[in-house]
Amino acid sequence: MTEILIDTNVLVYAFDLAEPQKHPRGLEVVHELELSNKGCLSVQCLSEFIKATTRGASPILKIDEALKQAEDFIEAFPVFLLTPTIVLEAIRGVRDHQFSFYDAQIWACARLNQIPVIFSEDFFDGRTIEGVRFVNPFTETFELEKWA
Repeated sequence: MTEILIDTNVLVYAFDLAEPQKHPRGLEVVHELELSNKGCLSVQCLSEFIKATTRGASPILKIDEALKQAEDFIEAFPVFLLTPTIVLEAIRGVRDHQFSFYDAQIWACARLNQIPVIFSEDFFDGRTIEGVRFVNPFTETFELEKWA
């Protein structure tokens, strides 16, 4: 049963060896959510993953590696599309909840697809907005066993 949307930062940390504190946790979270069939992605997070891991003079991944990983993610997790309805709901999230627009799209994707939890370090840990709870898997108190 899919119940956790995995935000871009979790995906990126799973590959970012320059983040020795967050890399192992990101890898563990992605792996466990795949094994338990509880994870899902938005097409936005998948796209942001490619951009974040392939940019700059010393990218985290080469483009061929990022392509392969994107293919693996698509095979491993349900991927929800970005729709006009999600865009409109995101605009409401900006207006009503003061999200940044791109964070609002992630929230809107989860909310409209009835995904009750988002794993991300970009939101207020433990906060629930209109049925969507935000959980930061990089806090000291996070226990993956409770989720996977």
